Amino acid sequence: MKALSVLTAGLLALSASAFAENKTSVVLVHGAFADGSSWNKVIAQLQKQHTEVIAVQLPLTSLEDDVAATRRAIARAHSDVVLVGHSWGGTVISEAGNAARVKSLVYVAAFAPDSGQSTADLAGSYPAPPGSAGIAKTADGYLYLPPKAVREDFAPDANTDEQRAIAATQGPIKADAFVEKITHAAWHDKPSWFVVSKNDRMINPELERAMAQKINAKTSEVAASHVSMVSQADAIARVIEQAE
Repeated sequence: MKALSVLTAGLLALSASAFAENKTSVVLVHGAFADGSSWNKVIAQLQKQHTEVIAVQLPLTSLEDDVAATRRAIARAHSDVVLVGHSWGGTVISEAGNAARVKSLVYVAAFAPDSGQSTADLAGSYPAPPGSAGIAKTADGYLYLPPKAVREDFAPDANTDEQRAIAATQGPIKADAFVEKITHAAWHDKPSWFVVSKNDRMINPELERAMAQKINAKTSEVAASHVSMVSQADAIARVIEQAE
């Protein structure tokens, strides 16, 4: 047992040393109708660069609960954090990003609300995207995407296996979360990057551009659907590396 303890301690030390070489950790926050596995391709790219990566598993029960889950992930990281949010995850990082250890923010086809603003406020400020019509609701107030909506609107540029996996692993989100307001938007104080999905059918691309401009983000665009981290993982990983 003593030898095993020594071996375990050695492995942990080597792991911490590898992460220290990079000096930055990446915390990935998924959106609604998804879970942490939506980042798998990006995680693989970042880990090739010896980056410590933590993918948050959001409960999607409220903004408060999702921010708390993200803050726990930030606290686990060994280094200062690049905090990345996709879709609804952008709202989450706008609040959780106020943590002192967060050095920069990356929005991937994401909402970027201002202080005192909700996701619904932002979504309602531009014409509704086509994908909003496909969202379904459970009897207890959770929103989800049927497989057809995943294929046609959420992830039309993912392959068939990926679309099926997204539909199966998605996290339904409490509808009330979209009306919860941010207290202080972290992008006022932290440098930000924004990747616009030009072919997005879940968030109006013009809204994405407007949000990127408002938060003074370093902005790039990809010819991708809402799930650019699946269909354009290399491009998303490169932007995250720039934010490090």
